[in-house]
Amino acid sequence: GNAPPGVDPEAFSWFQAVDADHSGYISVKELKQALVNSNWSTFNDETCLLMINMFDKTRSGRIDVYGFSALLRFIQQWKSLFQQYDRDQSGSISFNELQQAFSQMGYNLSPQFSQLLLARYAQRSSNPSIQLDRFIQICMQLQSTTDAFREKDTGLVGNVRLSYEDFLTMVVTRMM
Repeated sequence: GNAPPGVDPEAFSWFQAVDADHSGYISVKELKQALVNSNWSTFNDETCLLMINMFDKTRSGRIDVYGFSALLRFIQQWKSLFQQYDRDQSGSISFNELQQAFSQMGYNLSPQFSQLLLARYAQRSSNPSIQLDRFIQICMQLQSTTDAFREKDTGLVGNVRLSYEDFLTMVVTRMM
């Protein structure tokens, strides 16, 4: 069949290929099988779940062709940004590139924090670096937690005082 109105024909074609069970929807499992990093590793479950939830208007844990088309545009935008920060064109983002990316995105984060993210999200190696899927995940989570922080930091002073339960509520509602 033809692509529905408002859906890019290429996205529609890819949707049909990715929809392995022909349900008319893409699940996290199907999405994971369709997306690869520059090193040919599949996208991780957490990133796929974050993205499905972002484009799942019905809260069913899956996306239709319209959500999939929007998700592909979303990934393409992140991929362009990723390639912009991947200065050496290695296909992954190193510590220095990550520091520069954060700075250019307006985040004033310490080298220690960037090192922590590398330790948590990079593949184990002598020269750890971040693949596209983890870059998307880190940036989405950073944006979400920054938004939550700013809601509490009404004076824009860079510090907030909150209870343990307020903190947990922020994390659970934004990250899970």
